[in-house]
Amino acid sequence: MSATTNSSRLTIQDIAKLYADGQRIPMLTAYDYPTARILDEAGIPILLVGDSLAEVMLGYESTVRVSMEEMLHHTKAVVRGSERAMVVADMPFLSYETPEQARENAGRFLREGGAQAVKAEGGVRSARSLEAIVRAGIPVMGHIGWTPQARHGMGGKVRVQGRTRDAAQRLLSDAIAVQDAGAFAVVLELVPAQLAAAITERLHIPTIGIGAGPGCSGQVQVVTDLLGLGSFIPRHARPYAHLRETILDAARAYASDVNAGTFPGSAESSAMDQAVLDEALGRGEMDRADAVPFPIPLDRDL
Repeated sequence: MSATTNSSRLTIQDIAKLYADGQRIPMLTAYDYPTARILDEAGIPILLVGDSLAEVMLGYESTVRVSMEEMLHHTKAVVRGSERAMVVADMPFLSYETPEQARENAGRFLREGGAQAVKAEGGVRSARSLEAIVRAGIPVMGHIGWTPQARHGMGGKVRVQGRTRDAAQRLLSDAIAVQDAGAFAVVLELVPAQLAAAITERLHIPTIGIGAGPGCSGQVQVVTDLLGLGSFIPRHARPYAHLRETILDAARAYASDVNAGTFPGSAESSAMDQAVLDEALGRGEMDRADAVPFPIPLDRDL
């Protein structure tokens, strides 16, 4: 499966049509080629190369550690692995602080990474950068509520946002700012279900929830949570498989078979003609001690 052309990929117009038709929009994160192939085959319309790869794939302690180069590397792999899904790349920490910087780095995700859109955190505070990206002809998805890149400024501890009157009003303002900046959709992360539904009702672009209840236009999950690969599953996630246990059992069974000498067996091995092997090892008929020596001409005899 190759992504040499974007002609068959979904576009922001396709996403807008799903929204207009009242269809819920599923989105999943993807970080590598084989996973992207499977999710694309499953018909997931949007694949997000999330900066969550910092924690779930690269082992960093937070999303702020991932770089543009690392994000580009993984974006390229997801694009190569998909054909139909729209690939959205996360703008990493400090890559969109000014409109000029935002436009340049967003352009790299399309030009070098092959993505079709980008995602950036922040509402009112990021509106100018979002607008600059849109004006450059680059589709952008917003992200408000709990914004992991700003976790240190939000107290460090992961928590639901917008539970007080003032906080709820700020989130409403953020949502409007994202929409007014020209974003084609906005992620609502860790927002009370009632507030997320109210924001969804007031916007004319899709809302994609994560820990924001069922009232959003769509939902996004981190793929490692969906597959049960992590040792910790957040409350807002639902594992649809338990691959951590499957992989652990498989690795233990493999190690046991290697230790016992039962892997590989004949089914996993290949053979060659014994006579050919004997000749290669000097055990052929001509190598026997009683064999007639074959006369080898010397240079003077040639």
